[in-house]
Amino acid sequence: MTSVTLPIGISRLGQIAINVHDLERATAFYRDILALPLLFRAGGLVFFDCGGVRLMLSRPEKPEFDHPSSILYFTVPDIAGAHRQMLSRGVHFEDAPHLISRMPSHDLWMTFFRDSEQNLLALMCELPKAG
Repeated sequence: MTSVTLPIGISRLGQIAINVHDLERATAFYRDILALPLLFRAGGLVFFDCGGVRLMLSRPEKPEFDHPSSILYFTVPDIAGAHRQMLSRGVHFEDAPHLISRMPSHDLWMTFFRDSEQNLLALMCELPKAG
């Protein structure tokens, strides 16, 4: 028996859930430190916009969901400037901005940091090559 696989039409990420323990503290971090636009609140959920993808902050629904989130990589145009600005706001970084890979058209840079709930996050920057 053969089956035909039909495309299901996935085109982009629509929403990412981020586990938090202190909803107000986490809301302040994503709103005030990362400066993401607050979309709305619904009960015990808070939603932010990140370039068209919704980030949903919520307390874990069950004990088995109570763990740090996947790593989110936030793209920035100037990683050194973003790093300095976030340091001045008290963000704890795991490392300094560093080169990950030299690509044909750009150099990929990253740095990793923690949010107010100790979730590991990253900044990434694709610096175009001159010429």
